Amino acid sequence: MLDGGPTGSHVLRKAVGGQRRRIAVASCLGMAHQGCEALVPVVIGAVIDQAVATGSSGALLRWLLVLAALFLVLSTCYRIAARITDGSAEHAAHGLRLTLAAKVLDPRGGADRGRLPGALTAIATGDATRVGATAAAVTYAISATAGLVISAVALLRMSVPLGLLILLGVPPLLWLGHLISRPLEERSEVEQERAAHASGVAADLVAGLRVLKGIGAEEAAVARYRRTSRDSLAAALRAARSRAWHDGAILALTGIFIAVIGLVGAHLAMRGSISVGELVAAVGLAQYLLGPFQLLTYVNGELAQGRASADRIAEVLASPPAVPAGTAAPAQPVAGRVRLRGVTYGALRGMDLDAAPGSLIGIVAKDPAAANDLLLCLGRESDPDEGVIELDGVPLTELDPDDLRRAVLVAHHDADLFEGSLLDNVRAAMADGGGDTGPALAASTADDVARALPEGGDTVLTERGRSLSGGQRQRVALARALAADPAVLVVHDPTTAVDTVTESHIAARLRRLRRDRTTLLVTTSPALLAGTDRVVVLDGGSVSAEGRHQDLVSADAAYRAVVLA
Repeated sequence: MLDGGPTGSHVLRKAVGGQRRRIAVASCLGMAHQGCEALVPVVIGAVIDQAVATGSSGALLRWLLVLAALFLVLSTCYRIAARITDGSAEHAAHGLRLTLAAKVLDPRGGADRGRLPGALTAIATGDATRVGATAAAVTYAISATAGLVISAVALLRMSVPLGLLILLGVPPLLWLGHLISRPLEERSEVEQERAAHASGVAADLVAGLRVLKGIGAEEAAVARYRRTSRDSLAAALRAARSRAWHDGAILALTGIFIAVIGLVGAHLAMRGSISVGELVAAVGLAQYLLGPFQLLTYVNGELAQGRASADRIAEVLASPPAVPAGTAAPAQPVAGRVRLRGVTYGALRGMDLDAAPGSLIGIVAKDPAAANDLLLCLGRESDPDEGVIELDGVPLTELDPDDLRRAVLVAHHDADLFEGSLLDNVRAAMADGGGDTGPALAASTADDVARALPEGGDTVLTERGRSLSGGQRQRVALARALAADPAVLVVHDPTTAVDTVTESHIAARLRRLRRDRTTLLVTTSPALLAGTDRVVVLDGGSVSAEGRHQDLVSADAAYRAVVLA
């Protein structure tokens, strides 16, 4: 665990503490339920001694009414307590999911570093549910303990040896249960880790399914997932065996303990130390004790698994941000002057660039890694190792990431669409969630896509926009970026799946729509580059050539090889 970050214990305490009111109410009701259950054998013993043995019908009726009242109270308390307890678990898990979502969506980033998206999903679902279950486990533990205490008091009133046997025997039994639960905790953590990895690999393969089919790599992908799935299955089986051994061992210990109570009670009855009714009550209490002990066994297992899941959640919450938070805000209004000096990051090596406000600049990167690293730096998903990037003269490192991204929008090539209507997807990036989407739809030719759909722009798209073709998805994604109307728009290969004629229309309309805004086109498309004010060529991570597209095509053979290939 990273210094200064939350620990698994902190996550558990916060999850339980946030539900303390529900836990307190449910615990009171649970204690009432357990208390009434513990008193049932005591009342039955009283019926035997005071009604059956004496033949008194009046005493029998009174005690039967008391027994009926006990069952009414315990059943009512159980139903209400169970509802509140389950609610506390769900609310605790929901709170953790909100906390995890806030961390993942933090503008400074960092939570997804080194983790597959599916792994984060598994942590936010399975691990959050397990930690949330600890809130319910606390209620069960308090209720079960109350039942043990009430049973001990009842037995002490009948016989001091029987009461002391429970009071002195329960703590060692609980300690042994804690020792037995340690292997389960360790194996549960491994199980969740392997399951999260398998989920991440599956999500990764599904996202790239079309690419895998295109290159004929289905068998390799299936083999990879099979290996991952088998590792996850093996970890799950080890955890299940550990859980079974844990439950069996605890059950055996509690069975032996209850048998000892019954034997001691029978011995006392034979000596005449307790009455027949008290013997029946003692045996009934011994049988009743199996319930609280099983409940404590369940609690032990839930706490063991909850601690393992809390550690995994804490690792995500303690992830350092990818970039530090800045304190400055972009100047208003944002002019859109972008300046890079000596930027070194990943594949970039001392890159320089100047983009004047309102200019349309094409950037051609011979190395795709350089293009990707440039996008990360411009969107401030990462900060350069060396050099500086400025917006209107202010270094990006001094700007708050959230404020910066309202001024500088980076539209990645692999942008996803969401389940919802086409128009909802386009409006998603607009400041007020509404407004006129017509110009953006027209500039990206996504209006043609809308007209081709059964219900036009109101047609609901499937997840990731899979109901559209690749070119249609690109046009809708470009429309979404244009509708946001940022002061600086950085677009990466927005038309790779679009036909040449449509691409030419997009190039002309894009220039008209963005004439007063700064636009950086990271692409190798001749149609888009032909409409730019100038083109900057990156080779070896730095600028190797610069000029108009037509001039570079005529004079630079390397440029022709990249752009016209």
